[in-house]
Amino acid sequence: MGEQKVSLVKDQRQMQKFVKSLLDDVRSFEYMLENDWFENDITRIGAEQEMVMVHLDNFKPATVAIEALEKLTQYDWVGTELAKFNLETNLDPREFTTSCFHDMHKENSDKLNIIQNVLKDMGVSLVLTGILPTLRKYHLTMDNLTPKQRYYALMAAIHNQLQGSNFELRLDGLDELYLKHDSPLLEACNTSFQVHLQVASTDFVHKYNIAQAITAPIMAIGANSPIVFGKRLWHESRIALFQQALDTRASNEHMRERSPRVTFGKSWLNDSILEIYKEDISRFRVLLSSDVEEDSLALVSQGIVPKLRSLQVHNSTVYRWNRPCYGISDNGKPHLRIECRVIPSGPTVADEIANACLWLGLMEGMADSVPDIRKKMSFDDVTDNFTKAAKFGIDSKFTWFADKKISLVDLIKDELVPLAEHGLRLKKVDEGDITRYMDIIRERAEKHTNGARWMLRAFTGLKSETTIDEALSTLTATIIENQISGQEVHNWPIPDSYMIKDYRPSHLLVGECMETDLFTVQQSDILELVAEMMDWKKVRYLPVEDGQGKLAGLVTSRLLLRHFVKNRQSKKVFVVSDVMIKKSLHH
Repeated sequence: MGEQKVSLVKDQRQMQKFVKSLLDDVRSFEYMLENDWFENDITRIGAEQEMVMVHLDNFKPATVAIEALEKLTQYDWVGTELAKFNLETNLDPREFTTSCFHDMHKENSDKLNIIQNVLKDMGVSLVLTGILPTLRKYHLTMDNLTPKQRYYALMAAIHNQLQGSNFELRLDGLDELYLKHDSPLLEACNTSFQVHLQVASTDFVHKYNIAQAITAPIMAIGANSPIVFGKRLWHESRIALFQQALDTRASNEHMRERSPRVTFGKSWLNDSILEIYKEDISRFRVLLSSDVEEDSLALVSQGIVPKLRSLQVHNSTVYRWNRPCYGISDNGKPHLRIECRVIPSGPTVADEIANACLWLGLMEGMADSVPDIRKKMSFDDVTDNFTKAAKFGIDSKFTWFADKKISLVDLIKDELVPLAEHGLRLKKVDEGDITRYMDIIRERAEKHTNGARWMLRAFTGLKSETTIDEALSTLTATIIENQISGQEVHNWPIPDSYMIKDYRPSHLLVGECMETDLFTVQQSDILELVAEMMDWKKVRYLPVEDGQGKLAGLVTSRLLLRHFVKNRQSKKVFVVSDVMIKKSLHH
């Protein structure tokens, strides 16, 4: 859940002190690596479950996190996330062997049930989905930021780095979404199921490169985030949305390249985990500081394992999709982990565990079968695959080993599932669990259906029958219903618009039902064009815009009729500015 005791950097002295501590942590880390301090004789797995909460009467975001947590104070495994409509749970780390996936599945379900029982009494339900369909831009105001110092400091720090006037979101899919927002709280749209794998320090480079190579197919087969603000966009829109939500860069006339803080990376890892930390310190300015009391170099010189708090604070503000993590085990030994951040929340716990099982199995199976992934494919192809997976999900076609072009579905069925099964057997995972979770992945591929594909089909059908808002509400209600049933997403039926019996459009704001895909005219357009457009598009009103797209007036069919009757004998060419309504439009 991140380091909570952080603050904005207030002055140069505080910055210098924190950076010195950060550099000391890197030197301490390097010493521990060189002298084999790390726990390398056991492999553990873990996960973090993010979720969103909605009101049961309208399926819109419920900003009740603080109230819910007050009723869950006896549980230390549940906590806040960025927005008041989100919660997060931590699953226990466990050894990667035998019944680990069955146990993780049960633990996650049990914890979610505890939360759901509390929320039910509040008229609220939790939802497991990468991006909530009913979420709208106006839900992402700073009023809905969780009131904690870390979040206030993070939002302020990112905003202070902004080079332009706004944060911008640009996404193209079946629909288009171009908008500006005044805060980086857009990040709160995303919920994920983050899986951790403990890795021996001696194997870190090899396994981190494998994690990079398999990110695309893992994301594509598990995609579950295709709808943002009522628009059908990328199959895993979380990827672009998260990057753009925290992107402080601005376009300019120079060729100066700047990297976003949300990143996949630019190259293979070659020698050490420290390459990542050193690059991130060099490339990204410090956003937050922490009142660090420990002297990590002094502790290391005494043989004491440091917590490396400064390094962890900085690492928490650079969002790699495969994030390196440092921790200390219960036995006091330091350990390294790789955190896979591309797996979305949902659609069901079973789907999430299947995604985790595939990733973890591939990490072990490929590490055993491929001595050096860098010799099998170029990093440019890995990056290209990553972007394709985010855009097209289960419909993707990748460049794989030896420059082979292959569809995601064929790659999953013919190569990756068998390789994952090999890796799971190396870790002596129970055969029943291997069969159960790998069958979910196989059936998804065979039916060509994951969460994103189901959601796109369902929403497209619903919006042809009813309003967009009712379609989104029906979609969300159906997700909740299917999650409760536990049926995996590839078996979900397509909903119809009659599933919500007590849908209440009276709860809508104007922004949820107004039309934004408009036909408009300009003041210099001739009235004959306006009349024809009204006839072609069967509309009675046309907004008048200026050259910058700002509203300048309104033309109505009644105005045109009066004009043509009055001037039917005239030879003069009349334009929109001659008849349009100008008064009170800005109110």
